Amino acid sequence: MLFTSRGVAALLSISISIVTTAFLSLVNGVSIDALVVAFLIAFGSSYLLISITFESLIFKEVNQIYSMLSDLKKNDFEFIKKHKKYKKSRNPMKRVKQEIYSYASSKQREIDELKKLEAFRREFLADVSHELKTPIFAAQGFIYTLLDGAVEDETVRVKFLKRAGKSLDGLANLVQNLLSISRMESGDIQLEFEDFDIYKLTQEIYEQFEAKAEKKQIKLIFSEEIPDKVVVFADRQRIMQVLMNLISNAMKYTESPSEVEVDFKVGEKEVTIYVKDTGLGIPPEDLKRIFERFYRVEKSRSKDKGGTGLGLAIVRHILQAHGNTVSVVSTVGKGSTFSFKLPKGEVKQALEIE
Repeated sequence: MLFTSRGVAALLSISISIVTTAFLSLVNGVSIDALVVAFLIAFGSSYLLISITFESLIFKEVNQIYSMLSDLKKNDFEFIKKHKKYKKSRNPMKRVKQEIYSYASSKQREIDELKKLEAFRREFLADVSHELKTPIFAAQGFIYTLLDGAVEDETVRVKFLKRAGKSLDGLANLVQNLLSISRMESGDIQLEFEDFDIYKLTQEIYEQFEAKAEKKQIKLIFSEEIPDKVVVFADRQRIMQVLMNLISNAMKYTESPSEVEVDFKVGEKEVTIYVKDTGLGIPPEDLKRIFERFYRVEKSRSKDKGGTGLGLAIVRHILQAHGNTVSVVSTVGKGSTFSFKLPKGEVKQALEIE
């Protein structure tokens, strides 16, 4: 009882009252009744003031600190949600609470981040297992069929070996894409910046896709009023990878006959590159997730069209390494437009390189 706020207040008040009464007793002419009244007044006022001070400034804060420390010991961070962020104060007790609150908040953020990483790890392992399983099982099926006797038939042998080779090519492509993303995230891949003509680079990419585009009856075109040279300052090989992924995706999800268009908007300091298609479009709920690894819109349909589900993730990482982002605007049934920006380059230097 003595160590509660009221007990300590009573002891201090009695001490103050005794000292006050003792001093008054030294004054000539002070009666005993006056000393008793002075004692009671000193005790009452001191007790009231000290108890309120202790209760509001010390014991209440100490109890809250104890409660917070108890919750921390139990790894219970719910008190963070119950209390608003503490403002700066000169009260040492409140400053201790501020430190505890800051510490708990940082731990809560770490826990939330670890939970997200754990969920991402589980999802990633499931996706990788699924993606690896498909080409491996396909190749196994073709090879074991040949070993079971189909190898004697030359027509079947060549057909199945080609299919097995195609499955293994898909597996190699998946592994290579995973390695590329891993290196980009760890910073192992260094960008080699240079001035180059991105218009000419896009023409080279169009030439590589020409046969596939003709087969699908898709025209690969440029927008009107594009200058003869569009020079940017970036890593040429990486930007080629970005454009190839975006153009390949546009062709993949565009029904024939149709067009895939690349456009350039040249500004004072930057060049904005657009890749437009008139394909299936992307639903609004999927737009925020299409740059995640292995994420596919309408997975069953996407699976039939091939690919590893890593193309847009690679695009995002490459452009982030360039200090830029990729944007997308899409309307279901009308098509999609992907865009990104690159800094302008020096035309003379680009001419010398070419």
